[in-house]
Amino acid sequence: MKKDITDLLQTWTFDPEANVRRIEGEDGIEKIQVRIDQGAFQGILQLDLDGRPDGRKPYGNAFALDHFRETLEHHRHQHNADDKGFTLDPTDCKELFEEGARLYERYVFLLQLKDYKRVIRDTERNMNLFRFVNRYAAQEDDRLNLEKWWPYILRIHGTARAMIACEDEAYDRALDIVDETREQISACRVVEAEEFHAEMERSEEALSELQREVEGLRPLSRLEQLQRLLEEAVAREDFERAALLRDELSKLREESSGA
Repeated sequence: MKKDITDLLQTWTFDPEANVRRIEGEDGIEKIQVRIDQGAFQGILQLDLDGRPDGRKPYGNAFALDHFRETLEHHRHQHNADDKGFTLDPTDCKELFEEGARLYERYVFLLQLKDYKRVIRDTERNMNLFRFVNRYAAQEDDRLNLEKWWPYILRIHGTARAMIACEDEAYDRALDIVDETREQISACRVVEAEEFHAEMERSEEALSELQREVEGLRPLSRLEQLQRLLEEAVAREDFERAALLRDELSKLREESSGA
């Protein structure tokens, strides 16, 4: 087996703007590859596109979370559908934290690839993982460990949903999603952690930028077109043109209100 990856590195010149790609592996499974250049360290990171990013099947399941959910159902079956007594010990939580981190790494790359449906899939799986740990972890530190990342995961999930709406040219729906996401983040329970507060600020900036991007994509209505033309006419002191546009705007508004 050839172990030297020099040929691979030479045929994929590092470009920080295009360092992620999709490939089909020799096993027929689609994968993501990430080109890495950290000075003396050169390499390629590879992860599966579907299932666990590392390709593993913990406990014979697609995900460790699936295993612990099955364990919960078994517990309920033995205790008359009661959750009482079911807990996740620190080792269980550590395993789930690591699985969540792998999913996080993948949906960051999926976002770069504009694979928004898979971003939604992975963020929703991590949301379920967060809630499961928060409810069943035996130790308080474990229950609260992931809560500081809620603003981030809500933002990425909302961004992917909004971009799918834009692909469908449903720009008003995309703007609604941005507003919904902003409200969800504002409603997050405050966590006294540096990551939480930093992400609250970043999320507001990112969502405002996303809103501007969507508004730039959305075709202007006739009313908006006239308003923009009016502003341009006033700016260049073409007052005759501005008066005509103002009259047309007034007429259009009257027709709209009458309808």
